[in-house]
Amino acid sequence: MSDSEKPDLPPDESPPPVNTGRVPSLEAQQRYGGGKRHAEVDADIERELQEAMGGMTAEELLAAPRGRPQTAEAGPPGRKKGKVLRVHGKDVFVEVPGGRSQGVLPMEQFPDGPPQVGDEVEVTIEGAEDGLLLLSRKGAAVHADWDSVAEGMVVEARVTETNKGGLAVDVNGIRGFLPISQVDLYRIENAEQFVNQRLRCLVTEVDRHERNLVVSRRALLEKEREEQREKTWNELAEGQVRQGVVRSVKDFGAFVDVGGVDGLLHVSEMSWNRVEKAGDIVQPGQAIKVVVLKIDRERRKVSLGLRQLTPSPWDNIFDRYAPGSVVTGKVSRLADFGAFVELEPAIEGLIHISELAPQRVHRVKDIVQPGQEVKVMVLSVDASQHRISLSLKAALAKEVEPESSEEEEEEDYTPPPPRPRTTPLRGGLGEHK
Repeated sequence: MSDSEKPDLPPDESPPPVNTGRVPSLEAQQRYGGGKRHAEVDADIERELQEAMGGMTAEELLAAPRGRPQTAEAGPPGRKKGKVLRVHGKDVFVEVPGGRSQGVLPMEQFPDGPPQVGDEVEVTIEGAEDGLLLLSRKGAAVHADWDSVAEGMVVEARVTETNKGGLAVDVNGIRGFLPISQVDLYRIENAEQFVNQRLRCLVTEVDRHERNLVVSRRALLEKEREEQREKTWNELAEGQVRQGVVRSVKDFGAFVDVGGVDGLLHVSEMSWNRVEKAGDIVQPGQAIKVVVLKIDRERRKVSLGLRQLTPSPWDNIFDRYAPGSVVTGKVSRLADFGAFVELEPAIEGLIHISELAPQRVHRVKDIVQPGQEVKVMVLSVDASQHRISLSLKAALAKEVEPESSEEEEEEDYTPPPPRPRTTPLRGGLGEHK
C-alpha cells in the first residue's frame, strides 16, 4: 500500500501496530473492534456484583471488619432462598439466586445437623470476603448483643464444636471460647462429650472491639464447690455412708470427692482380699459409695473405706478356725520372720520362723515355698486385729503323736512279780537236820 492509499487517522491516534500473523492482535481488538462488546460485559459484571453485595456500597464493604459479618439489607425483602452446593468442614457453601454468586454459612447455624447438598435454605447477605458472600440463616442468632455479657456474669453457653485448646461456644449469639483447662475441676480426656451441651459458665474476659469472649465453667464449679465443701464439713461424721466420685487414682489409693471434700480411700481399705494397685478396683470418674472411717478436722483430712460395705470374712472366725485345730492352707508369701498362709480368700495366717520346724531354722525358704500346700495348727486368733498365728511343727507333732504313745507303752511295760510258793520244792537239796 502506498502512502497515498493510507486511511486518514485522527491526529491524536497512531496507526495500529502491524501484525503479520493470522490472529488479530488483542490491542487492535480492544481499540477498534471490541469497544461495544466490552461495555456490555462490564454492565453484566456490575449488575452481578451489586446483587452479590446485597445493596452495599464499596466503601461500606471495605469498612466492614475483616472476617466479621456486617449487617446489611439485601434489598426488599432482604432474604433469599439459596441451594446448598457443598459442605466442607465447618463451612456450608450456598448458591445465591440472582447471579453467579456463592455464599458461605457457618456450620453452627445448623443446630439440627449438617445439611444435605441440594437443600434449600433461606439466607440473608451480611457482607463479603475474599469473593464470597457472608450469609446468615433465617432464625439463627448472628446479631451479637455485646451488651448482654460482662465480666463476672453467669451465662449459658452452648458448645458448638471442639478446637485446639478448648471448646467453641455460643453465648447470646456471640462466639466465645472455653479453654480446656476451664471446662471442669479435673482433667478432661474427651472434649467431644460436651458438644451440643449447654453449660453454665462464668464470663472471665470480654473485649468488644476485638470481638473476644472467654468463659470458664471451672470458675463457677469451684465457687459452687466451696459452698458445698463448708456444708459437707458441717454434716460429716465417722461411720457415715456417703456417695462419692473417684477423682484420681494412685498406686497407694484413690481420692474420692464426697460433696466438695476429697477423702483418701487407701488400697488396704478397698477389699477384704489383698489389693496390689488401687487401679484394679476403682477408676477416675467412677461413682461409688464409701464409709467415713476417720476425720481430722484440723488438718482437713478424711479417711474412707469401701470394703466395710461388704460382709467381713472375719465374722464368726472362731467357728472356722478354733485354736488347737489343724487346717490346710497354701503358702502365699515369704518374709524373713516367717511365712504367710492363705486359709481362704481374704484370710491369712502367719507361721513364725520359730514354728516352722522342731530344729532351728535360719532361712524360711529352706522349709516352705510359695504355692506349697501345708497343714498347720491354729495357735491363736485375734479377730479385731485380723491376725491368726499358725504352727507347722505343732501340726507335724500331732500327726506322729499316736505312734510315739505306743512306743512309750512298750518301753514302760514291766512284768508282774512272781507269787510266793506255799509248798516245798521237790527234788531239790533239802535242809540237813
